[in-house]
Amino acid sequence: MTRRLWPWTRLLIALGIVVALVWRLGTGSFLAGLRAIDAGVVLAALGIGLLTTVFSAARWCLVAHRLGLKLALPTAVADYYRALLLNAVLPAGVLGDAHRAVSHGQDAGDVGRGIRAVALERLAGQAVLITVGAAVLFTQPEVLTALMPGRGALLVALVLVVAVIVVAAMARQKGSRWRRALTATLVDVRRGLLARRSWPGVAMLSAAALLGHLVLFVLAARAAGAAAPLAQLLPPLVLALLAMGLPLNVGGWGPREAVCAAAFGAAGLDIAQGLTVAVVYGVLTLVASLPGITVLLFRRRARASAPEDLQVCAERLDQAGQQRPALAGGGK
Repeated sequence: MTRRLWPWTRLLIALGIVVALVWRLGTGSFLAGLRAIDAGVVLAALGIGLLTTVFSAARWCLVAHRLGLKLALPTAVADYYRALLLNAVLPAGVLGDAHRAVSHGQDAGDVGRGIRAVALERLAGQAVLITVGAAVLFTQPEVLTALMPGRGALLVALVLVVAVIVVAAMARQKGSRWRRALTATLVDVRRGLLARRSWPGVAMLSAAALLGHLVLFVLAARAAGAAAPLAQLLPPLVLALLAMGLPLNVGGWGPREAVCAAAFGAAGLDIAQGLTVAVVYGVLTLVASLPGITVLLFRRRARASAPEDLQVCAERLDQAGQQRPALAGGGK
């Protein structure tokens, strides 16, 4: 029941955040964001999106290979584009990643490991984002302090401690599903992320992908008219990217806009302009994922031509069924 309600709950929360921003700042920031996008900005977003997608797909390939799964880079890029598009247009916000994880796992013959490969490559990206974010925010701690006072930081730390205790308690139960899953995950973490042949490449590809996201955010800021120097812009933009990782957004919308607007205000910039920047970035991320439509159409045509392949498979299964009694008799 909870699993069914959660997607709708996060949708309502994300919509509530957007509605609150509209009520507080009006619709002008949203409309200004849409007017700021022209053909040049769209082309730049497509180019930046291509680079970040290739870097992310290469990271996925590296992790998958270290886990013993086959994954070619062209296939990974196509699947990643499709996942980005589905994440952007479907309410849950993660269905695209879930689809590519399960699909790759089925193709590789190990769904569990396919899911863990996607989870680990996304985890690597978030880890690099948090590390870079901490370094950037160290230069302007007042921005983070304004958004998260002492009590807020204490609450976040308390939630993290409770989560660790709960996971540890479930993992200590012998023979439990949680313990088996945690054991398999830790083994894959060591092989896929922490091995000497893995972590340098994963770290560099994650840093390159993060740089692409930041460049796209800076492009959105300049298109929205934000003329502040990069040193002043980076902390709010990094915080906005971190907010996109919260499981309360829909296609990235919701916390990103709220945090970006508040962070702009904390950095001494215009709050309404911060919301406009977030809106432009949200539209540009959708634009950057549009090549995923080609992947969806191509795969649909491939499925349309699948009946002939299915007929061949059925014939082979019938032949195998006819040969099975003879094989069984020979075995005895």
